[in-house]
Amino acid sequence: MITRRAVTAGLATTLIAVSRQGRAQGSDGPQQVLAARSTPMRLRPDTAATADLWTFNGSLSPVVGIKQGEELRLRLENGTSLPLSLHFHGVRGPNASDGVGGLTQDPVAAGGNHEYRFVPPDAGTFLIRPCVLGGSAEPTERGLSGLLVVEERSPPQVDQDIALVVDDWRLDDDGSLAAFEKPGSAAPAGRLGSWLSINGAATPRRLEAPSGGRLRLRLANACNARAMRLRFDGMKAYVIAVDGQPTSTFEPLRASLPFAPGTRYDLLVDLVQDAGATGAVTALIGDGMPLVEIVTGGDRRPDLPAIAPLPANPKLPDAIRLQSANRKDVVIKGDPKVPGAPWTINGSEGRASGPPLVKVKRGTPVVLALTNQTAYAQPMHLHGHVFRLLHPLDDGWEPYWLDTAQVPENRTVRIAFVADNPGKWLLASTVLERFDAGLWAWIDVT
Repeated sequence: MITRRAVTAGLATTLIAVSRQGRAQGSDGPQQVLAARSTPMRLRPDTAATADLWTFNGSLSPVVGIKQGEELRLRLENGTSLPLSLHFHGVRGPNASDGVGGLTQDPVAAGGNHEYRFVPPDAGTFLIRPCVLGGSAEPTERGLSGLLVVEERSPPQVDQDIALVVDDWRLDDDGSLAAFEKPGSAAPAGRLGSWLSINGAATPRRLEAPSGGRLRLRLANACNARAMRLRFDGMKAYVIAVDGQPTSTFEPLRASLPFAPGTRYDLLVDLVQDAGATGAVTALIGDGMPLVEIVTGGDRRPDLPAIAPLPANPKLPDAIRLQSANRKDVVIKGDPKVPGAPWTINGSEGRASGPPLVKVKRGTPVVLALTNQTAYAQPMHLHGHVFRLLHPLDDGWEPYWLDTAQVPENRTVRIAFVADNPGKWLLASTVLERFDAGLWAWIDVT
């Protein structure tokens, strides 16, 4: 279990703000590099042993940053012992760059490299994670995750723009990584960690900000199986984007937000005018565990304009014609108590050579009824598209776009989207042991 001692250790570590990392100048323009390699690191400051982690460029949770409209040129260099590919979680880019090893590309072998090159169509905050059919869990849980930040052409005025990647780690008592089970025998319920981190460092992270200041927090849940709620104490938090897409600005109900694996929020946070005041972002785990502590200091900054929504994304439809939608029931089953038992969608494990879950022409509205017939909540991610969460009676939808939905146990959730991006796209669990054990299907948009 996560201990209070583990949570409170390591206050002095520094906060990673949004920056452009790993960039090298090439003859065809700037190229960024993510070199995956083994990097022994001591995660918990109160233990003696190092953990055999895998990192990008020697660090955990790096941020790859570009401006909207720029071409992303990102070279993956695989210095690990397993095949890799990189999925840009939430990006509605070209299918060839979706990064699903075994479906949209060949996995990058140990010692190999691969360049991803495309223009992301949307600004936003997106996860970068390994995605190889049957082999994604261990590389991710060893530390291979990061963020892609595509900055708006005219971003909101803030004092600091800060990326915060929440992760958990299963550690032995000496601080080393707990042993990994072999593929096929791993518990498909997921590898639940015992120690929380922010950007790979101990929590809570301390952040100093000007009195009366405004921060942009980009929060991403990179945990493998840990869903939680986030609470905001001592500050006004306003959601401006969910899963990378702009939304009508709102204050979280009861100052808290659901935070499933794969979920991202962009928030604007207004701080009080008094120096020495504190605010916190707290994970509602047990009695509550502070992830970030914000302390105000210095002279009061001049007043900023009132918080306003981000401009709506003009590339997304104003409405989805539900009456003409292609509809499909999607039944999720699995029994993690049975060793080696697969997770299935409509009775089948995911197979790239099998038939698609849905095959539609480009521009077709689609409604998927996700029915979870298991005893576990199921976070499901749709590649290459964003969707609306429908109301229970199909008479409307929530006022935000998502790419990841949490389907509660023994419940049905309906999602609707316009299949406007051609290619083969996964609908897959973000709990990667379940993904490796077959909990995925693919959608064919022609």
